[in-house]
Amino acid sequence: MIHRIMCAFCKGTGKDPFDLLSPISHCLVCTGTGMVQVEDPVIICVYCTGTGKNPLGSRVPCIVCGGKGRNHREGDKKCSQCKGTGKSGDSLPCTGCKGTGKTK
Repeated sequence: MIHRIMCAFCKGTGKDPFDLLSPISHCLVCTGTGMVQVEDPVIICVYCTGTGKNPLGSRVPCIVCGGKGRNHREGDKKCSQCKGTGKSGDSLPCTGCKGTGKTK
C-alpha cells in the first residue's frame, strides 16, 4: 500500500525551504505539491531523524529517504553494524542497512 504523507523537506509548503533560486521556487522533493508517497510499512528515517534534510549540514535532501522523512521498512531487526542509528562511524549512511537502521 502506498501512503501520501506531508513532505518533510519543505514541511508541506511545496516551496524550496532554503530559497536558493527564488522565494517562489518549488521544493525539489515534492515538486511543489507538499505531499510525497511512501510504500508501506513506513518508518521515520533514522538517518535524518525525519527532517528530510541531509544531517551532514548541506542544503540537500537526506540521501537515505530522499527528503521524505520516512522510509519503507526493509526488515524488523535492529542493524548490528550501526546499532540502529543508520550511520556509520564517519556519519555517512551505514552500509549494512543502507541507513535505515533495520535489517532482515
